This record gives sequence, structure tokens and C-alpha cells, in this order.
Amino acid sequence: MAGEYSAEEKANLALVQGLFDNVLNAIDADAVDSYIRPDYIQHNPSTLSGTEPLKELLRRIGRDHPQSVHDVKRMMVDGDMVMVHYHARRWPGDRGWIAVDIYRIENGLIAEHWDVVQPIGPDSINPLTPF
Repeated sequence: MAGEYSAEEKANLALVQGLFDNVLNAIDADAVDSYIRPDYIQHNPSTLSGTEPLKELLRRIGRDHPQSVHDVKRMMVDGDMVMVHYHARRWPGDRGWIAVDIYRIENGLIAEHWDVVQPIGPDSINPLTPF
């Protein structure tokens, strides 16, 4: 089914794109509930499950780093799972992080989240970019 998505998959991609556009890049804690279930499961070992920790993080980022950006490079979907590969930066000139987020969607909202994050160092022996 290369290149063809089901209606569910298209909706799931749109939901996650909306999360990046209207929550993460907009740094809008008040918009979280439109995209994420209040009881969502968070697998990142440095944060807790539920939307309140994310809202607190967004408020802190908005206060301390209002020019933060999550530059999406690619998104993939398989049924109820969406993966996003992106470049996160907190301020202009910041090398930032390479990140991959994996979301599980349930009943039109994000229900579960995993991530893998790697800082971008100043030196690379590989001539290819991470994106």
C-alpha cells in the first residue's frame, strides 16, 4: 500500500501535524487538550504521564525560550502509530537536538508517546546531515 493511506491514517497524520503546528511550535499549553488525552502515557524517563507535565514544560519554554522551534523533517504513519523525525532548537543559532517522537492515537487523540533525542554536537566525522 505504498503511498496510500487509510482515512484513519490521514486523520492521525493531521492530528500530529496539528500538535506540532498549534502546540509545540506555537508554544501553547492551552491547546494541549485538543490533541492529547489527559491520561496519556508518557514513556520519556525524565517526565511524567498525563498532560499537566507537558503544559508546565510548554509554559517554561514559552517564558525562557520563546523562539523555540520543532522543524519537522518527515512523518510516517502505520495505523494508529505516527512517527515524526525533527530538529528541535530553543534559540536562534542553537544546534539543538535530533528527535524522533512516536505517538499512538486512540479515538482521535494522542494516547501514548515515546521519544529518542540526541544532541547535535559541534563536530561530526560523517559528512551527511542527521536530517
